[in-house]
Amino acid sequence: MSGSTQLISGVSANQNSQVVAGTIHGSVNFGSSENLNDVLSSLPTSEDAPFNTYQRQPDPACLPDARVDLLQKIYIWADGRDERCIFWLNGLAGTGKSTIARTVARRRFDEQQLGASFFFSRGGRDVNHADKFITSIAWQLANNIPSLHQHICDAIIERRDIASQSLRDIASQSLRDIASQSLRDQWQQLILRPLLKLARLLKTVRLRVLLTSRSEIPIRYGFRQLPNANLQDIVLHGISPSIVDHDISVFFEYNLKLIGQEHSLDDSWPGEEIIRSLIQIAGGLFIWAATACRFIQEGVFADERVQTLLEGSTYIPAQEEHPEVQLNKLYTTVLKESIWSGYSAKEKEALYGMQKHILGSIVVLFSPLSTSSLHRLLNITKQRIDQVLRELHAILDVPKVGIYPLRLHHPSFRDFLLDKKRCGDTNFWVDEKEAHHMLTNSCIQLMSSSLKQDICYMDAPGMLVVNIKRSRVEQCLPPEVQYACLYWIQHLQKSGARLCDNDQVHQFLQEHLLHWLEALGWMGKLSEGAHAIASLELFTSLSNCPGISSFIYDAKRFVLYNRPAIEQAPFQTYYSALVFAPTISIIRKQFEKWNAVIQTLEGHSNGVNAVAFAPDGKTLASESWDRTVKLWDAGSGALQQTLEGNSSGVNAVAYAPDGKTLATSGGSR
Repeated sequence: MSGSTQLISGVSANQNSQVVAGTIHGSVNFGSSENLNDVLSSLPTSEDAPFNTYQRQPDPACLPDARVDLLQKIYIWADGRDERCIFWLNGLAGTGKSTIARTVARRRFDEQQLGASFFFSRGGRDVNHADKFITSIAWQLANNIPSLHQHICDAIIERRDIASQSLRDIASQSLRDIASQSLRDQWQQLILRPLLKLARLLKTVRLRVLLTSRSEIPIRYGFRQLPNANLQDIVLHGISPSIVDHDISVFFEYNLKLIGQEHSLDDSWPGEEIIRSLIQIAGGLFIWAATACRFIQEGVFADERVQTLLEGSTYIPAQEEHPEVQLNKLYTTVLKESIWSGYSAKEKEALYGMQKHILGSIVVLFSPLSTSSLHRLLNITKQRIDQVLRELHAILDVPKVGIYPLRLHHPSFRDFLLDKKRCGDTNFWVDEKEAHHMLTNSCIQLMSSSLKQDICYMDAPGMLVVNIKRSRVEQCLPPEVQYACLYWIQHLQKSGARLCDNDQVHQFLQEHLLHWLEALGWMGKLSEGAHAIASLELFTSLSNCPGISSFIYDAKRFVLYNRPAIEQAPFQTYYSALVFAPTISIIRKQFEKWNAVIQTLEGHSNGVNAVAFAPDGKTLASESWDRTVKLWDAGSGALQQTLEGNSSGVNAVAYAPDGKTLATSGGSR
């Protein structure tokens, strides 16, 4: 799927999908609430999803004289009162779906009729999957439409697990299965199914949903399940070529005029004939026009860049050649022009290899990184990275400040680079599995050299996550280290590598498992780590390697059992979590020699089921099947008090926020 969109008037989704939620009649509140309900803030949301988020500021909208007829059709539908509550805008990659969606979202926002929007992006952090789609839409609706705020909060209070339970209700598969799917498959489970249900309910609600996606068979099949009365759709590449060519001509005339002024060229440059030639070569793809203009703009001599495009793209009538062929030629031209022809053969070979490594890493990253973070992750000097990217602004958004993330201008470049047939030239083609393999190695090497016990220099076993400043976490765990911690297992799986005992992964876990868990705890991402270990266990089952399989199995049990304690106080990874692990645990045996385990807290006559830290981090409560709860000094390990009186074994223990009351399954203590 390409970009997708939702408008209340709409929702959209796919690998570069958008959701614009929109046409609401009546007052809509767009101001940020200073006292946002704590209940609402508990929903997991994606900050990068809305159309007007900071990361999307460079993304363009339609020019005033372009796409006029199409936009008018969408606005008429949005304001209409018929049963067609869903508008599906679909087309080939590069036909302008996302730009149209942003234009509609902006107008509805300005008119205070936009309920929510969600723009998917294959290379975005929380927007490259559908996990937070529903909760993000709900959060935006609650904040933008006052009348919905209380209802949504009530639903959360009634079912505290609604964020995850809603996905279980939607999908017949397990969440782990869905999480491992591509966005295309997730779209079927987590977006289309709810829309099918929604379509039956929208007859009495003034709600409009605008979606955008590519015209792929699975998506078309899904939309066939919608009643015809509920759906209106437009295929962008099915619009009359004369209309599309007119809109592309508006784009060329506007942008080339600006380029001519920047380069002090004659007012008549480049001339109607050249513009007509460029329009023909574009073949109806706005992404070709946009990339071509950026390529021309970044050149020293704009007129020579135009000639390069014309010479490198022989026009063939659209009915004889797929439009993406010209896009492939354009991307190849940009890559070739980025390397100076005057370099020696040896220098070119080295630069081609460096370019392939850097670009390959960028296009398969699960979350974008800055050049500063990328050079530390890949262990390539920033100077080399800047040198490779210097002439690639036509396909990459390279911020002037090195701390901001790199972004592809369009996902079609990723498709081109990873497709050997489309790319053609082996100097540029990137083997996707090899790229993931290299990033796996980079992540493990970076973590091995960066992670350590007490990574945030707390020097206090009871320090709680809520009491540490985020700036300190960011300083001790910079973006590239956090990226490695979050995604190394995903890169490993995508690489197709087979694990074996005592390999790089096994050795890393044996030495740094607890360091990794502590880091995830400070990052607030331990749940992601638990899911990653579970998926790694499944991945390991494909190999006959009992050593690493047993270690990962025990690591999963260790994390799940101690997750509450580590999430509250990550430094306890080395203390209570390890101390209370079974004596036969592989994890305990591996790490019990560490100086961190300075004491074993003894006293229970039966197994320990759970532990909880007091809010101030000074006291540890442990509950056991021996029907007692014991209170320990977290610093010294001294037993402070034993609470007895339960008629049956205690099942759970938790402190009240004030730290003065301790609740167990047997009652309050």
